[in-house]
Amino acid sequence: MSITQIVRKVFEPRQRDLERHQHDGEALQRESLRHLIEAARNTEYGRNHAFSAMKGYEDFVKHTPVNTYEELKGAIDRMRHGERDILWPGKVKWYAKSSGTTNDKSKFIPVSQQGLKQMHYKGGFDAVAMYLGNNPQSKIFDGRALILGGSHSPNYNVKDSLVGDLSAILIENINPLANLVRVPKKKTALLSDFEIKRDRIAREAMSKNVTNISGVPSWMLSVLTRMMEITGKTHLEEVWPNIEVFFHGGVAFTPYRKQYEQLITSSRMHYMETYNASEGFFGLQDDPADKSMLLMLDYDVFYEFIPMDGGDAVPLWGVEKGRNYAMVISTSCGLWRYEIGDTVQFTSTNPYKFIITGRTKHFINAFGEELIVDNAEKGLAYACQQTEAEVSEYTAAPVFMDDKAKCRHQWLIEFAKPPKDLQLFSTLLDQHLQEINSDYEAKRYKDITLQPLEIIEARKGLFNDWLKLRGKLGGQHKVPRLSNSRETIEQLISLNEKKI
Repeated sequence: MSITQIVRKVFEPRQRDLERHQHDGEALQRESLRHLIEAARNTEYGRNHAFSAMKGYEDFVKHTPVNTYEELKGAIDRMRHGERDILWPGKVKWYAKSSGTTNDKSKFIPVSQQGLKQMHYKGGFDAVAMYLGNNPQSKIFDGRALILGGSHSPNYNVKDSLVGDLSAILIENINPLANLVRVPKKKTALLSDFEIKRDRIAREAMSKNVTNISGVPSWMLSVLTRMMEITGKTHLEEVWPNIEVFFHGGVAFTPYRKQYEQLITSSRMHYMETYNASEGFFGLQDDPADKSMLLMLDYDVFYEFIPMDGGDAVPLWGVEKGRNYAMVISTSCGLWRYEIGDTVQFTSTNPYKFIITGRTKHFINAFGEELIVDNAEKGLAYACQQTEAEVSEYTAAPVFMDDKAKCRHQWLIEFAKPPKDLQLFSTLLDQHLQEINSDYEAKRYKDITLQPLEIIEARKGLFNDWLKLRGKLGGQHKVPRLSNSRETIEQLISLNEKKI
């Protein structure tokens, strides 16, 4: 009997519990809200918003405002300085550093002990439970797990308090037994210099029997590419013959899928998407044949959704399939009716399954075209398929008016494999965006509002160079895919003409 066959029994009770997601969505969410309100009733935030008098969702909405980071920033900063019972009971010691707002370089998301256990680690456990349920022949525990992480540093001068990438906080607090089956060494995993870390991870992991890998697709690909360089091998299964699954999240997998399929040719290889962010763990791809994810409803998260086409926030049981929503969360880390910044669309409401469509701030709507990241990903996938090209990284922004009074979208794309005809690629991308987005199609009609899009080919390594200059290489950092502002693309275009 293999080790996995023995360990599999640990996950069977949870696999049965997860069946409630199929028909008890509303009940699970009402239970989550009740638990969160009860736990936080004696915090400063709970007292100020009458948590002790709340009887249900309607009271919660009546007394609790929807918040952005700016509204909670003052309270979070007090927590970072060691104050207790502010947004969540007790003292919160860990803070996940995330990309900033218009007013701040970084956001610092509280990560409570309870949130760590009831969201982040629970999500990781459930990912394995679902994977084992879908793959009876798996031998995942008969080898090691390669888990990529970021780095952390002391938080102010508060004892035992840390701030850094969520992945680093997870590795720092993981059950010591897990270190027996994971690589690299903890010291290596938490290095801050990604280039040094990438080399060390590759060297430490290449001699191990790795069966599963977890991380952000872009950074994992960088590590695996380095390992191929060191070993001189062509395919990953030549180094790890028993590799069977990649648990990925953080960025859309579509631009990277073909590169992974070329690197890993084993027919036993699986890919499972996870929706885990600094703010919590929210979704898992429970069906390998379905690209949408199951919304996790019995964690310490209560969800609400704001229609992107207008309207007030609705609870889970008020959502409609096919509509684009901004996600709002309340969690056991002290985030109350917090706008996370992601947009989602439900593909099913029994059970509740969804796809991530983009960011509330990562879109282009300069001319009423409402172009979202989901459109961009599908358009690029189509153009790549038709031209046998491969995209590594990209960003896009509007050109509001050039010297001929023409407006268009400008794309800066770094290709892993360039198309033979860039103009054809550009035309195919533009045409497919019109097919899947009626607003974009209307603005492109006879080139009256928008001219055909423009593609600038980026040199190799441009996006990594841009992140490195900002101290954001590695971890969970990424370049905005779409923006109404030209700030990011102008910086990248300027850097594209230089050598680092």
